Order: sequence, then C-alpha cells, then structure tokens
Amino acid sequence: MTPSSQVRYGGHQSQFVEIWHPGVEDVVAGLAIVLHGGWWRARHDLHLMDGLCADLAEAGWLVANVEYRRTGGGGGWPHTLHDVFGAIDAVHAFEPAARGLASVAIGHSAGAHLALMTTANRKVSSAIALAPITDLRRTFIEELGEGATSLFIGDSLDEQPEVFAAASPICQLPMGGRLLVLHGDHDDRVPVQHSRDFITAARAAGDMVDYAEIAGADHFEVIDPLHRSWGEARKWLTNI
Repeated sequence: MTPSSQVRYGGHQSQFVEIWHPGVEDVVAGLAIVLHGGWWRARHDLHLMDGLCADLAEAGWLVANVEYRRTGGGGGWPHTLHDVFGAIDAVHAFEPAARGLASVAIGHSAGAHLALMTTANRKVSSAIALAPITDLRRTFIEELGEGATSLFIGDSLDEQPEVFAAASPICQLPMGGRLLVLHGDHDDRVPVQHSRDFITAARAAGDMVDYAEIAGADHFEVIDPLHRSWGEARKWLTNI
C-alpha cells in the first residue's frame, strides 16, 4: 500500500501529513496519528514509519503519517509539538469521517515523546510509545542523542530547567489516556531503564498504562512491522 493523499497544515515545507486510507472501507478501526523519530533532527523524515503505516492501513486504520519541523529546519520546542497539534486538526478538517473515530498517537523515539505529549494535551485518547524519550532532563544529563536535547530545547538544563520539565512526558503525569509503552532491552539509543522508570511513575500517578519489554530487541526493530514487537502493539490496538 501507499499513501493516497497529502494534507498541508502550514507554509513550511515540512508541515504536511500523508494520509493512508484503510484497505477495508466498510469498517474503519480508528485514526492512527503516526510520528517518526530521529531525535527531532531534520535529517530523518516520516518515511521511517512507512512500513507501520502500510500495516495499519491494511488492518483497517485511517493513518495520518505526520511530518513536522525539526531542529535545523524551523523546529524545536514548542514549535514541533504545535506542528503535531496542527496536523491533527488538519486531518480532522480534511477527513470528516475521522472526527468520530477513536484516535491513537503512535510514535517512535522522539516521535514517541511527541505522541506522549500529544496525549497529555488531550489531542488524542491513547498512545503507543515505541522506545520513547520520556525525560528530557535525563537525556541531557546522560548526553544521549549527540546533543539533540539541548538543540531541541534551544538551551542548556542549567539555564532553562523549567523548560526541560515542561517538555518532558514524565513531568506531565497523569496523562489520562490509555498508554502502551514498548521498548527493547537491547536499545543502545534510548536505554530501556528510561521506560521502566516512566511506567513506575505513570502507574503511581494513576494512569492506565501497559508495558511490553521485548527481549533482544534494539532501537529500530520496534518499528519493523515483521518483528514480534509490532505484534504486541497490534494486539493492544484491538482493545482500545
């Protein structure tokens, strides 16, 4: 399958959404807002998620694969998150049928960060976070992503601690929506302990959150539609 249309939600070249219509038209499972990762950097784009988009569309989902402004291309905090909000609004305007569908944000890595923040802001009712970035203060301190966090925020943790907190999903609990966090225990880009700690905090705050830790999986296998980890996500989607 391939995307059937494109929706623009702003004047920047990166402000667009590719729409994948479901392969089964009589019963639509829901609206999936898909958000790619890449540490919010401009060198990565939405095509990282094409495989998952095709799989979701074949399973009956209306899929919106979102491109957004990234660092080095007009993005950064909070502009990148606002792009996601604008993309969702544009999809609802372009696809009237989407307005009545259950919505789930599905993101990977930095895209999972955006998916969780989108849920915290009540723009979707649930989220699947694949190898998510959950604590920007921690990623800065641990120097993950080759300095990506300070580039995204536009400053250092010492200078803007309140901004790092405002941009961190772990500081937005409880989120209120249903969550699935899925992480491989061989991830060398975002350590799995970040998700373990996020799950503990989310459950303590009262959020309804499920967790799947995939033995042997690395950072990118969790977005392979043929990998067993995606099977866990698909199974979870049948119950939202």
